[in-house]
Amino acid sequence: MIDEILIDLHTESEVLDALVAPLDDWSVPTPAPGWTIAHQISHLHWTDRISVLAARDAEAFAEAAKRATQDMVDEGAREPVTLEQWREGRNELAEALRAVPPGVKVPWFGPPMSPVSMATARLMETWAHGQDVADALGVTREPTNRLKHVAHLAVRAFGWSFLVNGLPAPQVPLRVELLGPDGDRWTWGPADAEDRITGPALDFCLLATQRRHRDDLAVTAVGEHARAWLPIAQAFAGPPGPGREKGRP
Repeated sequence: MIDEILIDLHTESEVLDALVAPLDDWSVPTPAPGWTIAHQISHLHWTDRISVLAARDAEAFAEAAKRATQDMVDEGAREPVTLEQWREGRNELAEALRAVPPGVKVPWFGPPMSPVSMATARLMETWAHGQDVADALGVTREPTNRLKHVAHLAVRAFGWSFLVNGLPAPQVPLRVELLGPDGDRWTWGPADAEDRITGPALDFCLLATQRRHRDDLAVTAVGEHARAWLPIAQAFAGPPGPGREKGRP
């Protein structure tokens, strides 16, 4: 399982790599306020490095976590990084996660994660920040079945999305039915659940990574809790983001 997700992570990283490698200037602004393409790549590289530390040395990571601040994400994004450094960091992360012994979880700023979950989270972030870069360059990326990893994280974060917004997590089953890029139907949760989410997988992933406003997406919610989730859905850990304005990337 870890090899499968690491292959998908590598492929997703290569898609973004192909967008930024030809550029002479990484100072192009992206839709994320205050972040250029350089910030996007630096953020991914910083997260890869701290993930490697967590996978290889739990005690050292614990010490680093004690020194963490609310500004650490922005600080990491401001650290200069070269294309080659980012590439090397991606390869090192794959090696580190593959070497984690079976059954061992990797410490993190939130709950510890299995190597598979951490690799999935890295894929989600790579895809989401890649969307920012694509939007900055006016490029339309073709959706792929790798979106299923992003959607899976979002579904698992159903309760978390409420908690991080100061709301009680709904104690109800949720049914999610998405149409994949190849026409396959992806489903989560019991078929008879009253709370339901349906729509194209791409739209759902754009919603859950907060890369598009929900009114610009063909995602439908049925049921009180499902409808309440759409404005606050997030596949990522940490505090809720500001999201995107209606009608804009």
